[in-house]
Amino acid sequence: MTASAAVRDVTDATFATEVLELSKSKPVVVDFWAPWCGPCRVLGPIIERVAAEYGDDVQLVKLNTDENPRTATQFRIQGIPAVKAFRNGKLAAEFTGAVPEPQVRAFFKRIAPGEAEKAAKLAASAAQNGDTAAAEASFRDALRAAPNNADALVGLAELLIGRGEFAGAQELVAKAPGDRRAKVLGHRLFLREFAEKHTGEDVAGEAARSPRDPRALYRWGVLLASQGKHEGALEQLLESIRIDRTFAGSAARKAALAIFDILGSDSPVTRDYQRRLSNVLF
Repeated sequence: MTASAAVRDVTDATFATEVLELSKSKPVVVDFWAPWCGPCRVLGPIIERVAAEYGDDVQLVKLNTDENPRTATQFRIQGIPAVKAFRNGKLAAEFTGAVPEPQVRAFFKRIAPGEAEKAAKLAASAAQNGDTAAAEASFRDALRAAPNNADALVGLAELLIGRGEFAGAQELVAKAPGDRRAKVLGHRLFLREFAEKHTGEDVAGEAARSPRDPRALYRWGVLLASQGKHEGALEQLLESIRIDRTFAGSAARKAALAIFDILGSDSPVTRDYQRRLSNVLF
């Protein structure tokens, strides 16, 4: 690949799509420059050459600050050349000035995906295409290279859940406590286990016969959640909290928060019941 082939020009109008959105799938390096800038002409060929060596793993784009003042202002560009790297829609690294090539190389090495990250990405693609055997092999390759890679932990856990290996999946998600996806998988595994444990019990009838029993309401709420009936579950859990918010170490509140995690913060159900939970607690 030639250096020029690796470069795209972006504008105020395309920055959100070609930088922020694209950075959710690969690192994007933005070279803020202007035609009159001497140091920009020094840095430009260096950064393009280094970017080309990374092929499709890193995308280099250039933004003319004279023609695109809105983006330059948004990112507080006060001197050029200014180089900023974005990952997952956020600024990940930056430098200003015509730095020497070794420094440029160190910058790219820091933000480029490692072998584990590339293996996890390959595995996710294979899983999406239905090739679970290849996906599992690549996920395990990624974990051998980086045992705490969250993408690989979550991806492999999902494969194990798909074939009923729940204990193995639980071990994997426990290794990625800060990852939202792993947290949600952990909640789903708990709900599955709860439903299996109480199969054959009249949990609904117990709640109907004992409408003032926080334990009965909690159990019915969790069972409803395991069936995907989230609003009904939250109604039961909120009532359990109203009666006794401290029952079993605030179990009903924790279950409600788990449902919020599963639904996501953008869900109208989450927003509605978060407000209602707050009213009950405070």
